[in-house]
Amino acid sequence: MSKFTLKWGILATGGIAETFARDLYPNPECRGVKDIEHKVVAAASSSSVKRAQDFLKEVRAVDDAKAYGSYEELVKDPNVDIIYVATPHSHHYQNARLCLEAGKNVICEKAFTSNAPQLEKLIEIAREKKLFLMEAVWTRYFPLSIYVRDIITSGKIGPVSRCSADLSMHMIPEKTFDDSHRMVNPDLAGGALLDLGIYSLTWVFQTLYTTQKDPKAPSVLSTMRKYKLGTDEQTSMLLTFPATSDRGEAHGIATTGMRTSADPDSKATAGPSIRVQGEEGEIQVFHPAFRPTKTKLILKDGTVEEKDWPQPGPGKGSGWKNGFGGGWQEEGVGQGMFWEADECAFALKEGRKEGKYESLQESLEIMRVMDTVRQQNGMKLPEKIETLDYPVKL
Repeated sequence: MSKFTLKWGILATGGIAETFARDLYPNPECRGVKDIEHKVVAAASSSSVKRAQDFLKEVRAVDDAKAYGSYEELVKDPNVDIIYVATPHSHHYQNARLCLEAGKNVICEKAFTSNAPQLEKLIEIAREKKLFLMEAVWTRYFPLSIYVRDIITSGKIGPVSRCSADLSMHMIPEKTFDDSHRMVNPDLAGGALLDLGIYSLTWVFQTLYTTQKDPKAPSVLSTMRKYKLGTDEQTSMLLTFPATSDRGEAHGIATTGMRTSADPDSKATAGPSIRVQGEEGEIQVFHPAFRPTKTKLILKDGTVEEKDWPQPGPGKGSGWKNGFGGGWQEEGVGQGMFWEADECAFALKEGRKEGKYESLQESLEIMRVMDTVRQQNGMKLPEKIETLDYPVKL
């Protein structure tokens, strides 16, 4: 039986784009996926065609992959089935809309947009044009995450009443970033919330919202410590999820920051960064929240079950590596972004228009939470970043 081939266009050529595209190279059969395959057939850089050419070579794209010096050229390529949007958060709305308006399916890096109204507009366009649209929250598609959600829905730890999740990374902003860096620059929708806090919220939502037959959006209380530029360097959120048919009211505690670390010694001595607590036990997930590889199930009856979840790949001797932010995994070990790419392929193969493990409605509810947090703490982004106007040159 022939495989379903998904032909990718990569919009932007920065670090996250390279990591994602590299992960598309290994044969999916190395992770037990047998009826789909991925091909990077085009990439666009806003700086130059040369940059796009170098990018395609670096990620081992197909030999005849097209390099473009503008995003407008990329979205017109008839050979591209889906576009991965990998620009800073500030540009997601404009770039994703460009793709949708051109009739392209889209997976857009998290956070999806700068605010909820922007995402509402993208969803409206995608549905009008019958296009696939998904937020690139890669962690949701890990076998580890599926396992955690299955533990909850099986009732093994009883009705879940609380989840605490932290993604804090020790990178003192004034020592680590200049003022133009995307992590702190308001013009690039910087700050801990949209970049790191989205993962804390992901764990809270996928355990207290995704797992419910009749999920309900939470109320939100929050506090924020701001950096000198007005973006947040530390944020704490308390979410109250209304009772559902499966459980009573549940509380989610999501924290994020740049001055502390969820794993100070990089040896997990500090314990889990995520705890999902039910009446019969709890399940723990260990740092980092975005790419965890260890869980621990603890039940009231004395059961303790630890599991390791290494990312698959072509293995040692393959000559292939991947990583992010200057750090590399071991030879032949995947970063793990291929799981979300596989979901895109299966969705398009099956005719679905959104992701299986995070609906567009859920992405929108999370975006609304982040809007509320920013409003409660007076964190405003420039109007050109928040606007619904299109097109806007950024």
